[in-house]
Amino acid sequence: MELYLESGYTSLNKKGEELCGDKVESTRDGEYTTVALADGLGSGVKANILATLTSKILCTMVSNGIELEECISAVIQTLPVCKTRGVAYATFSVVNANKQGGGCLFEFDNPAAIYVHEGKCVDFDRTARNYFGKTVYVSDLNLAKDDCIILMSDGVIHAGIGKALNLGWLRTDVMDYLNRTIKPSMSARCVACLLAGACNDLYINEPGDDTTVAAIKIREVAPVSVMVGPPVDKTRDDFYIERFLSHKGKKVVCGGTSSQIVARYLRQEIKSALHFPDKDVPPIGCIKGVDLTTEGVLTLRKLLELSEKYISDSDITPKYFTKRDGASMLANILFEEATHIRFFVGQSINSAHQGLPIDITMKLKLVEALAKNLKAIGKTVEVQYD
Repeated sequence: MELYLESGYTSLNKKGEELCGDKVESTRDGEYTTVALADGLGSGVKANILATLTSKILCTMVSNGIELEECISAVIQTLPVCKTRGVAYATFSVVNANKQGGGCLFEFDNPAAIYVHEGKCVDFDRTARNYFGKTVYVSDLNLAKDDCIILMSDGVIHAGIGKALNLGWLRTDVMDYLNRTIKPSMSARCVACLLAGACNDLYINEPGDDTTVAAIKIREVAPVSVMVGPPVDKTRDDFYIERFLSHKGKKVVCGGTSSQIVARYLRQEIKSALHFPDKDVPPIGCIKGVDLTTEGVLTLRKLLELSEKYISDSDITPKYFTKRDGASMLANILFEEATHIRFFVGQSINSAHQGLPIDITMKLKLVEALAKNLKAIGKTVEVQYD
């Protein structure tokens, strides 16, 4: 079974602040993924600078295999000293793990990371180490399929102080909440937004502290192939369809002409849905042997809108899509379920679009924008033009 490590995060700015004092940096280098969450001292611009420097330094150095002692030394020597408090650091949590789930976690002064194993929240085995007078906790990682690591700034455990709660949200309360709400099918981004959304509710939409949640999840590889439009060379339709269908994972066909070509190849009928869950999105179709069949450009345009909202670091709305229109169903497949996405983009000009403000350039731009957004949330994306 091939595994894949994905990550996602979201942040809430302290009330009245334009910049968040927390920062998350992530990088993927071959087999390894590195995620660093830093919480800068205080809030606002200074905190943002501290957090940005810390997360960038740690993520870059750790991902390049530099020893932990050197990484922490670099952070201590680089950050400016606060004149008021006399300290020069941001708190941080860093995960460095490979696709098989092996790696390490180290934490300094952030709330202890939560380990979701077999659907339940537990604590990591942590070893305290002293570096330059600072205690850093180190944990070895051996993640199994569907395991998740949740990193957080202290805004999470402070949520609700003086508002919904007297003493804030204890870490045990956070774990109880996640035990009740987290589902194995949720992506890392979905888990992060789930917890951040609960914190925002406790703050009654007015966060008293910068609040950031980052999640790292190991899951089985889930490839999806998406066909968008018919190929230019009509005499080779069968070749292109056979290649499209030969790949593992779910199959999605976007566009009326594409659907007809695929249905003809499979010797199946296209059955159209008669209901409109969303008046702005054309109804879906059904072809036996294909997981989802949708209309083309209008559906892709709506999908792009959904992707812009999904990738926003500050958007904490639920990341699963329950609506049954074509764009929402495709969004759930691509944003939540898929790990690897391959677009098969036909460049044939559709005669049905003559005289309409729809052309091949628009379709190509939509796919390119979608691919960019999917890559931004950690998906592996490939685009093939036919």
